[in-house]
Amino acid sequence: MARGWLVTGCSSGLGRAVAEAAAAAGDTVIAGVRRPEALADLADRYPDRIVPVVLDVREPAHCEAAVGTAVELLDGLDVLVNNAGNGLFGAVEEVGDAELRDQLETLVVGPWRLARLALPVMRGQGGGHIVNVSSLAGRMAFPGLAAYVTGKYALEGMTQALAVEAAPFGIRVTAVEPGGYATRYGSSLTDAADRSAHYRELTEPMRDQLRVLAELPGVGRPEDFARLLLRIVAEPGPLPVRIPVGPDSLAFVSAAGEAAAAELEAVRTLLREPSAPH
Repeated sequence: MARGWLVTGCSSGLGRAVAEAAAAAGDTVIAGVRRPEALADLADRYPDRIVPVVLDVREPAHCEAAVGTAVELLDGLDVLVNNAGNGLFGAVEEVGDAELRDQLETLVVGPWRLARLALPVMRGQGGGHIVNVSSLAGRMAFPGLAAYVTGKYALEGMTQALAVEAAPFGIRVTAVEPGGYATRYGSSLTDAADRSAHYRELTEPMRDQLRVLAELPGVGRPEDFARLLLRIVAEPGPLPVRIPVGPDSLAFVSAAGEAAAAELEAVRTLLREPSAPH
């Protein structure tokens, strides 16, 4: 059965790959982009199945119009994919208030708003699937990505709460956590305006690695991510709320689990009552 999708951040990378894969599978995609011309080739290839809409997730009117277009053209909404994102590079001390707000508007407030708009539609039709594209940075911190990590942790918290709230209405909610994929993320990171020499030695190796991420051996391809996402959406049975994906993802999550277990043991040691003196 064909599905109707709303996917954000379709100009390039993972979002574009998802829109293309869904259209190739016979589904119809309302594809959110800041510049519709970025999807002109796909819209020409799938004229009845890819509908570009202007969508900056920081703009409430854009979000309302995109969901309205989905309801009008698709007579409902089966899948919402909150994929739009950007990256800010800087340590906590380097990131200003306005920069932090802008990062969180894109990574948290926009997806929250779109979910809030989509939920009445999905509830009314008896089901649907909200997919929040998170990151391994929603499981662990990386130096220099403080604002991005904060946004992804918040997105995962929202996803976990929403999964419980939406389940009685037949609505599934999933956080997909990509590891390294060959996208423009590393080269499109914005540096915080107030970079400090104090943190350069700690953060620059991470910055350098992100710049060449797309060229590293074994890195995932966007089309692989898209195929996996379609498989997740099509899965009829229960799904984990958080799903790490990508060649390196399970190893990273396993390492994070081991670090959490070691931290818990350290806490037990710290809080253990001291023995009474003899």
